[in-house]
Amino acid sequence: MGALTEKQEALVKGSWEAFKQNIPVHSVLFYTFILEKAPAAKGMFSFLKDSAEVPKNDPKLKAHAEKVFEMTVDSAVQLRAKGAVVVPDATLKHLGSVHIQKGVIDPHFLVVKEALLKTIKEAVGDKWSDELSNAWEVAYDELAAAIKKAMS
Repeated sequence: MGALTEKQEALVKGSWEAFKQNIPVHSVLFYTFILEKAPAAKGMFSFLKDSAEVPKNDPKLKAHAEKVFEMTVDSAVQLRAKGAVVVPDATLKHLGSVHIQKGVIDPHFLVVKEALLKTIKEAVGDKWSDELSNAWEVAYDELAAAIKKAMS
């Protein structure tokens, strides 16, 4: 359980702004990184399973990517404010059941984390740093832990 410093929270928020400046491109990158690492994950996403490559300008793909990043940013904000990630029970139950239904297992969370970090690295360019990476990692890990708990 790690609280975030004010600076770490600011780094996450700033890089989230960079991500949002080009959501279509960053979303495609995110799923491209996921599939490079775990090609079989393709079948887990409705917007990927029937296409040969990561579709560009797919509203579902964009919405899903945005949600993953947004929830991670929210987690960073909560870690800073409360020292813990607080997701409403109904949301957690839903996320837990969807992840179970799709057959998500522990290693998948690592694949997504790696893709998330690589995407943020692309989004921020030369503003990338270990401290920025660590802040996103802490936020993501705490969020993933909450979802995994809801899955058990």
